[in-house]
Amino acid sequence: MADATIELLRELTEAPGVSGYEKDVREILRKHLRKVTKIEQDRLGSIVCRKNGDSKNPRIMLAGHMDEIGFIVKLITDEGFLKISPLGGWWGHVMLAQRVVIKTLKGDVFGIIGSKPPHILSNEERKKVQEPKDMYVDIGATSSDEIKAVGVRVGDPIVPICPFTVLGTGKTYLGKAFDDRIGCALVVDIIRSLVKERHPNTVYGVGTVQEEVGLRGARTSSWVVEPDVGLTMEVGVAGDVPDVKKEDAQGKLGKGPVILIRDGSMIPNLRLRDLFVETAEKFQIPYQFDFLERGGTDSGAIHLHRCGVPNLVLAVPTRHIHSHAGIMHRDDYDHAVRLVTEVIKRLDEETVATLTE
Repeated sequence: MADATIELLRELTEAPGVSGYEKDVREILRKHLRKVTKIEQDRLGSIVCRKNGDSKNPRIMLAGHMDEIGFIVKLITDEGFLKISPLGGWWGHVMLAQRVVIKTLKGDVFGIIGSKPPHILSNEERKKVQEPKDMYVDIGATSSDEIKAVGVRVGDPIVPICPFTVLGTGKTYLGKAFDDRIGCALVVDIIRSLVKERHPNTVYGVGTVQEEVGLRGARTSSWVVEPDVGLTMEVGVAGDVPDVKKEDAQGKLGKGPVILIRDGSMIPNLRLRDLFVETAEKFQIPYQFDFLERGGTDSGAIHLHRCGVPNLVLAVPTRHIHSHAGIMHRDDYDHAVRLVTEVIKRLDEETVATLTE
């Protein structure tokens, strides 16, 4: 029998969904949750899936962002190349020579990211990181007419290519868009687990749009949910690769989900953080602490909704995020599902009231 979580991750990660173009990912979430939740959608495109519990309140917002980093077509040159505009944070070193697909109205068009060949770079140029503005997508065309003939237009989204793969360990997975399709998958699997459990609240599983370009969907979907507590499902920067100092990134693959003690957009509610720690220790669920001094998460928008929302980020440590491919560990994912499920079961009105006393 196929592993349902592997197939869910495969389906979500292989779907195209750069910022502003998340439709395919939204439909996957809709397919998996329509039988067990009531589904709404805000006008920016975020999907809100309500799972009723024993009480209407408190309202728990469980968010994962649907968008991945990618590009859009900025300009078509006379010679038949595509100049690109990044959607989300890209580092030039991880971009060159990577395969991409342009999603057009006529269908998929494949290409590769290129730049000035190294053989003709000066010594000074060789020492510099190539910037996205100096790169292009080559689809094998020789003129702008050939580009137009295959259906590519300015504004078309450009998506990295990386098939989902179970690696040789059997426990580690390789794929694109783990940031944040892991979070989307967690939303689905946590709600699935709550179908079998009683919970004293209403849970809103939310797939947000445009997180990578400014936490935009988290803002609009918060008005749909009106949350009393926000839990953001994310990826963490794995610090178990060569030459990374412990003070820069602490999360390690296989050692449990990460409780962020801060990110660039939010300091978590301290009592909510303590509740996660107490719950993890009670049920002997491994966990780690980490921080993200640069960059933010959807919690940065959710916790500022109205007069404030107690928030926390739980992350699955992942290697090589914000590139074409990442690596995650299944044990960290499974422990994240169990930890969040157990915490939600404890978030009754009395407990939630104590978070902000």
